[in-house]
Amino acid sequence: MRVVIQRVSMASVTIEGNVKSSIQHGLLVLAGFESLDNDEDLDWTSKKITQLRIFDDPNGVMNLSVKEVDGEILAVSQFTLHAKTKKGNRPSYIQAAPPELSIPLYNKFVNVISENLGKEVKTGEFGAHMMVSLVNDGPVTIIIDSKNKEF
Repeated sequence: MRVVIQRVSMASVTIEGNVKSSIQHGLLVLAGFESLDNDEDLDWTSKKITQLRIFDDPNGVMNLSVKEVDGEILAVSQFTLHAKTKKGNRPSYIQAAPPELSIPLYNKFVNVISENLGKEVKTGEFGAHMMVSLVNDGPVTIIIDSKNKEF
């Protein structure tokens, strides 16, 4: 499982001209799943996301988590995070899990993050063409891969 986490002052997902979800202060999480992902990947990654200390404390030091600042999370599925670009110019997505695997993983991931956060996580719509808008606060952008936990 691979995620890109962006600290935002606002983010939204629009589908066919209609805003599906929006958040203010919090995290935009782009999530890509591969066929080998399992509950351990979902649990580990969701805990990392909700416990990352990337929000400023009163002294201006990144020392607080999204949970501690009562922030929101918008989670959007993005299979292109598993793009392979080693050969040629057309990315290969062979490592990305097919929809029959990734849809249940995404839904469970959203539920696990919600449990860890203690409130509803906003979402995009799996498989839809989405327009994602955000104002990156910092900018702060973190990439996490559950198959590469030693970093």
